Amino acid sequence: MLHTHVTPAEKRQAFRAGLASGTIQRFPGAFTPLSARLIQEKGFEGVYISGAVMANELGLPDIGLTTLTEVAQRGGQISRNTDLPTLIDGDTGFGEPMNVARTIQLLEDAGVAGVHLEDQVNPKRCGHLDGKDVVDTSTAVKRIRAAVAARRDPDFVVMARTDIRGVDGLQAALDRARALQDAGADAIFAEAMADLSEFEAMRAAVEVPILANMTEFGKSDLFTVQQLQDVGVNMVIFPVSLQRIAMGAIERGLDALAAEGSLASQVDGMQTRARLYEVVDYAAYGDFDSTVFTFDLSNNRS
Repeated sequence: MLHTHVTPAEKRQAFRAGLASGTIQRFPGAFTPLSARLIQEKGFEGVYISGAVMANELGLPDIGLTTLTEVAQRGGQISRNTDLPTLIDGDTGFGEPMNVARTIQLLEDAGVAGVHLEDQVNPKRCGHLDGKDVVDTSTAVKRIRAAVAARRDPDFVVMARTDIRGVDGLQAALDRARALQDAGADAIFAEAMADLSEFEAMRAAVEVPILANMTEFGKSDLFTVQQLQDVGVNMVIFPVSLQRIAMGAIERGLDALAAEGSLASQVDGMQTRARLYEVVDYAAYGDFDSTVFTFDLSNNRS
């Protein structure tokens, strides 16, 4: 009822244990707090909180327009709705080293288990678009060092994302990943890798866990979880997938409503009221306060 009873510290410990387990960690992207509960129920290891999704929810493109306050607030809303660890997209840290330090502490306070910070130049853009630019190695390293120095919980995961593969090629990505690891990064997120052999090369280049981004319509093929584990990937995210599925369904529903004058044809594809109440744990509120849950859904298909 209400929120998770698993503490942020426990979630961070679970995140680190998962990364070290030898079993690839699957983190679908939650686009609402409620969707995080479904991710947990379906047996995944964690929840990803995408910067693109947070921007899109506000009707914005993913070009660095969201603020730290907005990101921390949404991260907290999602994190307290699941027992699973959450990894959040921290973009470029919302500024230079002092801003990065503040970012880390506010995200710690929000209850997330970890954050990734990238090496793009502001204004940043989606990692699978052309025309990106990255900062020099010194600037990228300073961001990670600031993040590591600022965290108060040593189990809070600081992950370094590099977008340099799409700018200067694979060797530059391997070199940048090593530098970020040496700066104290707990894991490496190498964005927009071309194929499995590149993930394999990244695995050989660093000692810390590595992450693969399986986003649709991007630079990478959609490899299976098993294919990624076979080349040594420790964690995979599906950042915008659930939002894309939901928005596709919404658009189809609106088209049906406009064409048919009702949504009768769409009802079979909807989540029922009974299922919604199950996901939000409505009955537990009734157990807590008998004046809240006073009706019977057992014979109601809606």
